[in-house]
Amino acid sequence: MAIPIAFTASLPPAERAAYGRDARKRASRSCHGWFEAEQERPDPVEVIERQSRSRLTELVPIRYGRMLESPFRFYRGAASIMAADLGPVPNSGLTVQLCGDAHLLNFRLLASPERHLVFDINDFDETLAGPFEWDVKRLAASFAIAARANGFSVKKQNRVVRACVRAYRHRMRQFAGMGTLDIWYAQDDVDRMRELLASSMDKRTRRRTADASERARTRTHLQAFEKLTRVTAEGRRITPDPPLITPLRDLLADTSEADEEKELRTVVDGYARTLSSERRHLLRHYRLVDMARKVVGVGSVGTRCWILLMLGRDDGDPLLLQAKEAQESVLAAHTGGDHYDNQGRRVVAGQRLIQTTSDIFLGWTNVVGFDGRGRDFYVRQLRDWKGIARPETMDPELLRLFGQLCGACLARAHARSGDPVAIAAYLGGSDRFDRALTGFAQAYADQNERDFEALGTAVRSGRVRAETL
Repeated sequence: MAIPIAFTASLPPAERAAYGRDARKRASRSCHGWFEAEQERPDPVEVIERQSRSRLTELVPIRYGRMLESPFRFYRGAASIMAADLGPVPNSGLTVQLCGDAHLLNFRLLASPERHLVFDINDFDETLAGPFEWDVKRLAASFAIAARANGFSVKKQNRVVRACVRAYRHRMRQFAGMGTLDIWYAQDDVDRMRELLASSMDKRTRRRTADASERARTRTHLQAFEKLTRVTAEGRRITPDPPLITPLRDLLADTSEADEEKELRTVVDGYARTLSSERRHLLRHYRLVDMARKVVGVGSVGTRCWILLMLGRDDGDPLLLQAKEAQESVLAAHTGGDHYDNQGRRVVAGQRLIQTTSDIFLGWTNVVGFDGRGRDFYVRQLRDWKGIARPETMDPELLRLFGQLCGACLARAHARSGDPVAIAAYLGGSDRFDRALTGFAQAYADQNERDFEALGTAVRSGRVRAETL
């Protein structure tokens, strides 16, 4: 059993380091260097199907269709499979707040509340406390899979993965020597990104990094507003695009306007109570005018996700919120579960602990659906200065640099919630952990390809249905 985070953090640094080194007896660094499916490993298709049973039946085929586009798209939707694979293997016992789904596309440019551009994790649906290396393994494997998709040689694939894990280890060693508040205030803004990559970036890479930053600044809520809404006789409303975007009024065709208004108000009122007083005050400046169900992502397809269109002073003063269903983390069955009375609250608490600056409208609620069942949701702004990586356009050097950014960013997230002194001592000064994780990433990329083929076989046999949109 791992010593609780609060207890290890209260020990003198020398004892914390000794605890970290002692964790190698539970799980040596070298033991992380392989993956071999257990003889009684659950059928991966059954794991996905089991997860789909709590989702909207009519949307599940879209999820399978998206997962079958490529092994990397499959991996994005297969966090539950990987959680089941990691659960039984030896772990360090060094606990952090895990992202839970730390693949490379969940790291991106974001706007801080102070309107600075920062690089951070942006998906917390599966966040839960657990062994730090689970996140590192998921991130490392994602880079191996992305590098394979780009046709890189095995040598270049391994170079990308090692750069990612090495950046995690080096950054964690830096945090081990820092004060507690310095760790808490640390963030990866654009200047910090340049500093991290200064010795590696050539002129072309610097230009691409600058271009990505500028594009992220254009992806504002106003851009989303123009794209997702239109002017109607009733005023500004969300544009239908079924089944990907379906307004509430179309889902409730037999419901009166008054009942629809009540349904909308219930969602906002419950969510507003979870905001701090000054943010509740800010939210009161907006009125809710429309709501639509939206299909998002790959792994999330089939969960209930809503866009809320709110207007302030006039039709040109919008606020777009996203209310996304929060189900139990895929890690819960392998960590002893969690103790939150609301899964949306779990997501929000994890995000606030991991991210340096979270969305000012981040909150949670519970909504009783049309079927009479209560479901948990978390709420945040829809698209606010988000810059999303495109690994398929990256050459080996650029993907390696992106791996460094992600590895360093993950170390910062873990240092905030865990014990950086103990983790750094466990990792050590050699590259043993880096090499081990490179071996794991390749082995798990092989397994991911087999699981991808298994889903394809299930679709071809008629066991499950996939739909491409």
